Amino acid sequence: MAQLIGGIATSHIPAIGGAIHKGLQKDPYWAPFFDGFPPVHDWLARTRPDVVVMFYNDHGLNFFLDKMPTFAVGAAAQYENADEGWGIPTLPPFRGEVDLSWQIINTLVGQEFDITTCQEMLVDHACTLPLKLLWPGDACPVAIVPVCINTVQFPLPSAKRCYALGKAVGDAIRAWDSDKKVAVIASGGLSHQLDGERAGFINKGFDLQFMDSLLSNPEWATQFSTTELVRKAGTQGIELLMWLAMRAALSTGASPAVRKVHSNYHIPISNTATGLLALEPCD
Repeated sequence: MAQLIGGIATSHIPAIGGAIHKGLQKDPYWAPFFDGFPPVHDWLARTRPDVVVMFYNDHGLNFFLDKMPTFAVGAAAQYENADEGWGIPTLPPFRGEVDLSWQIINTLVGQEFDITTCQEMLVDHACTLPLKLLWPGDACPVAIVPVCINTVQFPLPSAKRCYALGKAVGDAIRAWDSDKKVAVIASGGLSHQLDGERAGFINKGFDLQFMDSLLSNPEWATQFSTTELVRKAGTQGIELLMWLAMRAALSTGASPAVRKVHSNYHIPISNTATGLLALEPCD
């Protein structure tokens, strides 16, 4: 069976791509963010995952407000990406892991999740930036399975439902008939709001409490309704649903506890609270 080696959560602000492209990683504005990644690079070099399952949200590249699935899973042999015009230049296609995609799709349907299956799928900065941050070389060494969660168009899935989705994905990975090593990645967050009366809203206290809860009480955030989470984290801060799904994937199996590999928190980058968290299952 496949081995689920751990999970990583990171922010995906488009401006990060521009900073990478311009070589600004050591610039005083950017250094507190980028300096958080070397310990995670070291962990990835030791664990060497073959595949990553990416929990992320699409920003209009695949789906738009007129057609927005709650959950969508990629089942393509490769994934093209497109730059929104202010981030990292377009990258080469990413390899898909089709067999794991169908393993996840069939498991989710079997557990009564109604999902959209995408045998052709484009991926935007929410998928590409975490891969570039975690593997900053020229080539991405892992295959991917994108799992898109709607955090754009209301009604949104509840935190409880996203946690259940993550647990089901973890079940699917562990049951996959393969000797490959798999990591789960959450892309997005933390607290931020880009428009409206609360534009620029950041809630450091809630962010840190949420990050701590993923270690000690991973279902803590599921007590809140979607509206309550938006109030606490901002309209776009609801991307924390990806973090919940990632953590839930690690909670399945006989050993639900995790240990922290590394974490980082910095504000602000582009009016956004940025977070980084790497976890691995306890033996």
